[in-house]
Amino acid sequence: MTYSQNISTLQPSATIAVTSLAGKLAAEGRDIIDLSAGEPDFDTPSWISDAGVEAIRAGRTRYTPAPGLPELRKAVAGDLMRTAAAGWDFAGENVVVSNGAKQALFNVSFSVFGPGDEVLVAAPYWTTYPQALGLARAEARFVQGPEERDFRVTPRELEEARTPATRGLILCSPSNPTGTVYSLDELRDVARWARDHGVFLVSDEIYRRICFSEGNRPAAGLMSLNPDDVGAFAVIDGVSKSFAMTGWRIGYSVTERGLAGKLAALQSQTTSNPATPSQVAALRALTDFERADESINRMLVAFRRRRDLVVSLFREHLPHLAFVQPEGAFYLFVRVDSEYDEETTNSQEWCSRVLEESGVALVPGIAFGDDRFVRLSYATSDELLEQAVLRLAKGGK
Repeated sequence: MTYSQNISTLQPSATIAVTSLAGKLAAEGRDIIDLSAGEPDFDTPSWISDAGVEAIRAGRTRYTPAPGLPELRKAVAGDLMRTAAAGWDFAGENVVVSNGAKQALFNVSFSVFGPGDEVLVAAPYWTTYPQALGLARAEARFVQGPEERDFRVTPRELEEARTPATRGLILCSPSNPTGTVYSLDELRDVARWARDHGVFLVSDEIYRRICFSEGNRPAAGLMSLNPDDVGAFAVIDGVSKSFAMTGWRIGYSVTERGLAGKLAALQSQTTSNPATPSQVAALRALTDFERADESINRMLVAFRRRRDLVVSLFREHLPHLAFVQPEGAFYLFVRVDSEYDEETTNSQEWCSRVLEESGVALVPGIAFGDDRFVRLSYATSDELLEQAVLRLAKGGK
């Protein structure tokens, strides 16, 4: 069968593929510790789940407007304004609620970029970025800061990568897969560079609330900057990570109103609105500020403890493996190319060997654009994390 050129370069999600394989081996009776999944292991807070259940029982199971419930769109804007710098002015008309942040990213990529456009992607990158750009017939052009700077890009690297065809830049902070967080000054420099060169800036801020800063403050985002520092932009966010709501599938984009209208029109002809009960649950998450902050801080305490535990265990038991010190999200990006040999020549083969010998599932770094590394998720219990690192130390070279 002949397939459309639209999907000629499309690849399945590497992280989902690893999770599926780990699940298959576990179903066959293997003792597998799966550290591949990119989702919190916590249950959705009951006060949020209750809102979804109440919505179903109240008959709120019909269509909503394609870009989401008006009150939810307003709540998203209001939540952003809580921490925004002076000068920003957002309303519900700037927001499009989608079936997860992945769809929000696709909507923006498909609506802003097209054939002949180059889009700079800060690497290492989330696996979906180049795939979403490919579906838009745009070309991803990867740009990476030095390892000693935890891969943060600056205007210097961006300018070296820029060509006359450069139309956009995708940046993620805190980063998946590295856990790197851009400071306010670093983000300002990048935003000003994009503004000055007419580059559309896509800021993926899905992990913004999972940041190990003093006082558990959110990481800097575009709205932390003076509006004059920011040119054309889209912020991608959602409730999946901060509220442990991955399966509810609620993400959103925040853009200027004209673009939001285009995104809404596109979504109306693809998926239409996200599930109505999920929107109602997200509405409660984004409007009950006191319980929201309490729930997020409780998860942050656990994530910080697990981060410190994993870092300590690697330094004690696997001191020859370097890693990026994570400042946010819940991943450890570990360099393993020192263990490559004639039989194990890349990150995919290394992860396959480790899964077979140690029963620990990790994601190959090639999925994120750097074949020297692998990604470990520490969104699981302290006990399993300790077991996993000890297995790696025992089963590795």
